[in-house]
Amino acid sequence: MRAAVLRETGQDKLEVVGDVEPAGFGPGKVRVRMRATGLCHSDLSAMSGVLPQPAPFVPGHEGAGEVLEVGEGVSHVSPGDRVLVCWLPACNSCPACRRGQRHLCLAGFMNAGTANFRTTGGTDVFGFAGTGTFAEEAVLDGPCAVPIPDDVPFEIAALIGCGVTTGLGAAFNTARVEAGSSVAVLGCGGVGLSTVQGARACGAAQIVAVDPVASRREAALRFGATEAVAPDALADARRRLTADEGFDYVFEVVGRSATARTAYEATRRGGTLCVVGAGAMDDQVHFTMFELFFDEKRILPSLYGGGDVLRGYDRAIALWRAGRVDLEGLITHRVRLGEINEAIDQMRSGEALRTSISL
Repeated sequence: MRAAVLRETGQDKLEVVGDVEPAGFGPGKVRVRMRATGLCHSDLSAMSGVLPQPAPFVPGHEGAGEVLEVGEGVSHVSPGDRVLVCWLPACNSCPACRRGQRHLCLAGFMNAGTANFRTTGGTDVFGFAGTGTFAEEAVLDGPCAVPIPDDVPFEIAALIGCGVTTGLGAAFNTARVEAGSSVAVLGCGGVGLSTVQGARACGAAQIVAVDPVASRREAALRFGATEAVAPDALADARRRLTADEGFDYVFEVVGRSATARTAYEATRRGGTLCVVGAGAMDDQVHFTMFELFFDEKRILPSLYGGGDVLRGYDRAIALWRAGRVDLEGLITHRVRLGEINEAIDQMRSGEALRTSISL
């Protein structure tokens, strides 16, 4: 089958090859024919080495398709079922799961170190985050395959599998944005725009979107931001809209220490800074002990939406059906697998919010 492979960490381009096959099928596994996948900035971060991932690997973690085969012990899906890919499934038995924090389950990370592809020459190939959706087929752990209703298109389901759930959940679950509040969102890619939509659905009165790319600022206004500014205009927006007190909620959706520091300074005393962006392990953000004590700002990291992801999927679908969130609008480019490097260039330049790749 065809797949897009990164041979070595740090390479800029993917190689679309035809000599890869899914590997590891057996008890507890599901083989899925991918129909669509999203291109997320986390895929680019794994390619560059910002996020840890052994190579060679097939990127991609936002996917949807049809079940081809199920292994022994898998009963929640059957061949022919339509599913989305959950890259961080819960085991339902570890301490985090028993506490009700299923999004903190480490079972999915443990499986990321097992190759789930192989070349015809016998070389092991990993899948990003234990999945690898930039391939025509993939063998996944059973809980990674989540059934979806028939009315949800594959390209929409793929986005719900990560970016949409992450952004909406940051507003709903982690920050718990209150109606009438003021919000700033730093970073307006697919996750940031989902955060904007989540803040709007929560009833925020002011939503300021911040991004250096003009096209993304324009997109943020379409998705519910009340104002969109470049980073150098954030301080002015804070003065005009909050009497220089700062915003009630600030979301950092970039994953860089400098942006996190800016977000902290834009948050009012007693307000909430929600860290959504996935950054590098060696990128440290600094706060003084006095400001942490005196400002009493809540710093809340949000992993995968900060809540039960299965509930998050259902909520995203319900809001989409009701017209409360726009998911089709997030897909600014639709390409075939062979055009994936062009799509990567568009995302790096800021031209694309999310690209839907047909498989």
